[in-house]
Amino acid sequence: MTLPKTPSFRLDGKRAIITGAGRGIGLAAAAALADAGAEVTLIARTSSEIEVAAKELGGAAIAATLDVSDLSAVAAFFAAREPFHVLVNNAGTNRPKPLWDVTEADYDAVLDLNLKSAFFVAQHCAKRLIETHTKGSLIHMGSQMGHVGGPNRSLYCASKWALEGMNKAMALDLAPHGIRSNTIAPTFIETPMTAPMFADPAFKASVLSKIKLGRIGTVEDLMGGVLFLASDASALMTGTSLVLDGGWTAE
Repeated sequence: MTLPKTPSFRLDGKRAIITGAGRGIGLAAAAALADAGAEVTLIARTSSEIEVAAKELGGAAIAATLDVSDLSAVAAFFAAREPFHVLVNNAGTNRPKPLWDVTEADYDAVLDLNLKSAFFVAQHCAKRLIETHTKGSLIHMGSQMGHVGGPNRSLYCASKWALEGMNKAMALDLAPHGIRSNTIAPTFIETPMTAPMFADPAFKASVLSKIKLGRIGTVEDLMGGVLFLASDASALMTGTSLVLDGGWTAE
């Protein structure tokens, strides 16, 4: 009898790029991919955090300063490099407020980074893969708020629901080229960006009441999902969402 062999989670010989990689979820994704053997390129618009992170991750990590909202710079960046087998499309922002207080500047800040920049980063990453006949995996950092609604989250939900639609359509375009596209949809995660929100006891209690596993997520909770989607272990998975929400959207 020949037993089936478990697909490898290793990423030796693969190049990965992570946007918004200086801290929080992006840094955790970089650490997960580096630990699995990938050469990781950490992207952020300021160099200080990613340079420290790259040094901590070791010799297979590279810090590259890039503002992903500068679309001409994004195009030039990818055109000048070898293709990346794995993209973690993580850069994002949020401006939580009631819809009647949302300004045009708020709209542009959230949608331009969370959707427009994510689209063109993925486009240019995919174009290099196609040009070089290289297979790859695009991982877009979505949110449970791309599957449900939430108070004071009209802009954030708009961007993350749109990201889910973008992901599905990209998966269809890219499948003939052997390139997969998926999202990860986390619940609230303890990061520098969310720390001020959790300083409000009432807000923290409302979040915990919705997370059925009874705790706020940590960046470590996402690392396995990132590695799964980056590796051959998810070779048949494309155009869908890996929802890591502690049960929030199950109700």
